Amino acid sequence: MLRLTGVELRKLTDTRSGFWLLVVIALLSAGIVAVVVFVSPDTDQRFDNLFALAQFPVGILLPILGILLVTSEFSQRTALTTFALVPRRHRVVVAKLAAGTLAALAAVVVSLVTTAAGTLLATLDGGTPDAWSASLPAVLGSAVFQIVSVLMGIAFGLLVQNTPLAIVLSLVLPIAWSTLGELVARLRTAAGWLDTGLTTAPLVEPPTAGELTAGQWARLAVSVLVWVGIPLVAGLVRTVRREVS
Repeated sequence: MLRLTGVELRKLTDTRSGFWLLVVIALLSAGIVAVVVFVSPDTDQRFDNLFALAQFPVGILLPILGILLVTSEFSQRTALTTFALVPRRHRVVVAKLAAGTLAALAAVVVSLVTTAAGTLLATLDGGTPDAWSASLPAVLGSAVFQIVSVLMGIAFGLLVQNTPLAIVLSLVLPIAWSTLGELVARLRTAAGWLDTGLTTAPLVEPPTAGELTAGQWARLAVSVLVWVGIPLVAGLVRTVRREVS
């Protein structure tokens, strides 16, 4: 399994799309921090605020990386080789999940580094009060947020097994559900449990990022079950049964 995970991690960077997507994610995270440092008021240039802002472009693009990790097997016709070398296909899926999780954790580390650099720049003029306001729950919440994001991408990739369609569905369906929850009064209660935008926000939004109540954890668990668990199980069944040619 360690060898399979290492192979899947290498697949994240040995294609043009995967490599440049990683570069764009890092640049966007650093760019947002730089813009806030040089444009926003001193009160917004605290570590916790910069770190939260750096998470959102990563959370949007990281699922696409998870989708590519799965769908590239079928678009580039490498699935036949992969499943010939590892006939138990569920092991390949587990390795992809592990690789996606490690990529999400690496993204958090990169965000921490860029945020620390931005906070250091912000404190050079001495005008930012309590600039290094950071907490362990905020970092752990960010890790959970990014892991959920990338696993959602992998789940939709397994379910659809087509890159453009998986990207569209993983982006459009949650947004459509969120919009319906805002527009239709009868759906607002359900949206509070199923809208991942709402249930994951407490993981990264300061000043209480990562400090979720029992109710917030329950809502997060339900939304993850619907948007990650169900597509993942269905995609695993399809991957195991699909005839690859």
